[in-house]
Formats: sequence, C-alpha cells, structure tokens
Amino acid sequence: MSDIEYSLSYLPLFYDDLESQVMYISDVLCNKSAANELLKDVEAAIWGRLPNAEAFEPYHSKKERKYPYYRIYVKNYIIYYVVIPDSPKKKTMEVRRILHNLQDRDRSV
Repeated sequence: MSDIEYSLSYLPLFYDDLESQVMYISDVLCNKSAANELLKDVEAAIWGRLPNAEAFEPYHSKKERKYPYYRIYVKNYIIYYVVIPDSPKKKTMEVRRILHNLQDRDRSV
C-alpha cells in the first residue's frame, strides 16, 4: 500500500464533457436511466482509482506534456487524468476530460 495521499480535483472542461455526454444520452437518445447510470459509473470509477492513481500505464500522447495522462475506461468512455505532485507525500489526481471512445483523442487530449 502506498503512503502517498491523493486529493482529487476536476477541470471545468471535464464537467463540460460529462454534461454534454449525459445530456445527449438523456435528451437525444431519451434514456434518462442510462444517463444516470453513466454518472454513477463515472463517479465510482474515479473514486476507485484515487487511492492508486499512478499504478496504471500512462497514456502515450503525441503531444509533449508536463504530466503524463492516465486513462480510466467506463463503458464506451475514456476518462483522462494527470497526477500533480504537491509535496513528497501528497499528490493531486486532476481529472481533465471524458471522451467517447470514438472521438479523436489526439486532437482532444
């Protein structure tokens, strides 16, 4: 078990992405229960990853980045986050995007 303490933060862009996906499922596809299930599953996946945020393979982006991106797969969606060091024993898991797996990730992330 890691002695690193992770805190959690979200970029506004993540909330925009998530709202867009949920509204599409709810309003366009007329499936409110699937939209609610997506919200629940996304939240559970993020909180489940938090204790071991860096224990997974980083995403190899075509862009050079200060912090490597990590991915969480939830149904047909991919959540992207980075881990930012705050101190030797504290880090922040910053959730940045949620994209449908058919979206162009190289241009979006």
